[in-house]
Amino acid sequence: MMKMLKTALYLAGAAILPHAAHGQAAPADQGNGLNSVSDIVVTAQKRAQSLSTVPMSVTALTGEQLAARGINDVQDLAKVTPGLNFVQSGSGVPVYSLRGVGFYDTAVGARPTVSVYVDEAPLPFSVMTTGAAFDLERVEVLKGPQGTLFGQNATGGAINYIAAKPRDELGAGVTASFARFNTLDAQGYVTGPLAPGLNARLAVRGVRGDGWQKSYTRNDSLGRQRMLQGRFLLDWQASDRLRLSLNLNGFIDDGDMQAGQLLAVVPLFGAFAGTIPLVTNYPRAPQTPRAADWNANTPYRKDNSFYQAVLRGDYELTDDITLVSLNSYAHMSMDQRIDLDGTSLTNGDQSIRGRISSFSTEERLTGNFGPATVILGVNYAHDKTRENAIWATYYSTQNSFFTPLTNDVAAAPYGYQDFNTYAAFGNVDYDIGRLVTLHAGARYTKADLDYEGCGLPANQNSAVGLTRLFNNIRAAAGLGPIPVIPMDGCSTLDANLNYASHIEGTFNEDSLSWRFGVDVKPADRVLLYFNASRGYKAGSVPVLSGTSVDQYLPVKQESVLALEAGFKASLFGRLVDVTGAAFNYDYSDKQLQGRIITLMGPLIALVNVPKSRVRGFEGQVTVYPTNGLSLTAAATYLDSKVTSDFINYTIIGTRQNFKGNDFPYTPKWQVNLDGAYRFPISSRLDANLGVNYSYRTKTNAGFGNEPLLYMKDYGVLDLRAGFGGSDGRWQVSVFGRNVTNSYYWTNVAKLYDVVRRLAGQPATYGIQFNWRF
Repeated sequence: MMKMLKTALYLAGAAILPHAAHGQAAPADQGNGLNSVSDIVVTAQKRAQSLSTVPMSVTALTGEQLAARGINDVQDLAKVTPGLNFVQSGSGVPVYSLRGVGFYDTAVGARPTVSVYVDEAPLPFSVMTTGAAFDLERVEVLKGPQGTLFGQNATGGAINYIAAKPRDELGAGVTASFARFNTLDAQGYVTGPLAPGLNARLAVRGVRGDGWQKSYTRNDSLGRQRMLQGRFLLDWQASDRLRLSLNLNGFIDDGDMQAGQLLAVVPLFGAFAGTIPLVTNYPRAPQTPRAADWNANTPYRKDNSFYQAVLRGDYELTDDITLVSLNSYAHMSMDQRIDLDGTSLTNGDQSIRGRISSFSTEERLTGNFGPATVILGVNYAHDKTRENAIWATYYSTQNSFFTPLTNDVAAAPYGYQDFNTYAAFGNVDYDIGRLVTLHAGARYTKADLDYEGCGLPANQNSAVGLTRLFNNIRAAAGLGPIPVIPMDGCSTLDANLNYASHIEGTFNEDSLSWRFGVDVKPADRVLLYFNASRGYKAGSVPVLSGTSVDQYLPVKQESVLALEAGFKASLFGRLVDVTGAAFNYDYSDKQLQGRIITLMGPLIALVNVPKSRVRGFEGQVTVYPTNGLSLTAAATYLDSKVTSDFINYTIIGTRQNFKGNDFPYTPKWQVNLDGAYRFPISSRLDANLGVNYSYRTKTNAGFGNEPLLYMKDYGVLDLRAGFGGSDGRWQVSVFGRNVTNSYYWTNVAKLYDVVRRLAGQPATYGIQFNWRF
């Protein structure tokens, strides 16, 4: 904590502190030379409102602010959003959490607790969000359960990216940067009218870079970038009352997967530790950001593609009632290979192929009736996921246990899921005079899930080895042998130790999310609010290579009851903005990847934590001491805890009661500092300076406080400086990210016989050019 405070004081002394959380668009970034705040208009409640009047905690930034800070994905948003955390799962599936509310699962079809949208159209699975932060007007991060207006799987909150819109006059722009590791990032757009009332915008982006990771046992690198994105938008004012918009977007990602850093060796089967001497004696990774190791001459790369089509219609039925129809279809294909062990050996190697498709439609009415604003709507979504994998452990104690003679144990888990979600919702905001507004909303959701999945033997020797294990277990129970498991049959036994060749089922749930609130405006530009809400995350099915049918049972939906009180104020003639909130979340049935007890012992499965909670507060101060300068300091404090008895196993197999444990991946303190200063250096030129510092205290990567899963505190410092035309048409700047080369890691996990870390990126520096007309 002292290190963080020293750094904060240093930055304050430099007079370039933070800016931007909670959505105030600082004029210092825009160069208009004013000392007041220009409020961002947001659609956090599915209608246009000034951010200062929205009665909830929202972080919003403009596209210009995002570009200046080098924020290109959801992970980077954590730099400017206190309470937002990112975890790299190591299997290519990102995990996001807000205020400690998150769900860690590496399955492609895992349902998140922080949902991501583009122009309100859902990206229902986290792996689909890779290309969302591109050519933006703004981004809005909504904190707390958003179930009434945004639906299930937003118990932590929602992130809504708003694409930059077509204009009715010709315009174009180019942004290009060249950075360390020969990374070229070039993007551009063109916009203008195609016909009266019909405007278009085309934007493209390409990223290409060399590997940033270095093998510490040989001359090799990994981590190259190969990314291509595109978006085409059409806006048509079909009549005075009808407006239609089309959004076509997609990306192709052929970059490398990240390799891990070997931290420790903890054999899965201790009795066979002597059979893997190359692993037990493997040199541990140096504690530097770039150090890693992986199998040589193996393509640990992605071959992923995504496309989405969104069609929206806004029709004014009357001057006061508008019908909105929002329809979207998205599809993603995945093919990627991951080194799981952080060595040049095949202790753990994973290949994943997946397909995701998602269709959603929402029809809603928004009406203004004097003091009341009413929203009524219905929603339907059909989501389908298909995941096939191969997990190879050719040089492991698992291999010695199952196939000691052939050394080729491998499993082929798969999981198929079909979700049908039906919902009806309503929301009303009612003004009682000028000072008080009441809020109420509810959504009924029916979620139906059909699923199929299990772990197949990936080769005949693995099938023979598993059969031998099963027959030994059955013999100890007085049961006869089973034939060799077929290659297309599940490697599972049921509760009676009978062979189960196929696993499928249905899992249907319903829920009622709700929100009530009141806000008071005691003075101009002062807002006090209180909200109570309940949100739900849908049940989930794991994708794993299990040996018991019970490991594949769905885990039931979790719920969060949230209470929040907060304020927003603009003081001293709009020279100071202050926001703050205190909150309490009561968790029921938090979903967790843990273990269950079977006749074959404790085995990995999804489980529910009966009761837990998160308490905390956040605050932010932004000041504008002189023309063009904004300084902001923001912080979030989280106190998370399991509040009921919950006996399970740590990730390295220790049986414990987790009551009283903090949540994994949930630091108690997060501090975000960010500043921008723009000032004239001649009649035609302006200079600009910027800084961003984000700090997180220590946490743990699993329940049980295992020392091997410890994640230390860290801070990341970014700097930028440049000059450009005073009219804003062009700018040249230099930047540095993680300029102190801070060594930190975004995840640590035990996989098979090893414990490995995933390190954050090292210091990166470069030059950027912006031009527009």
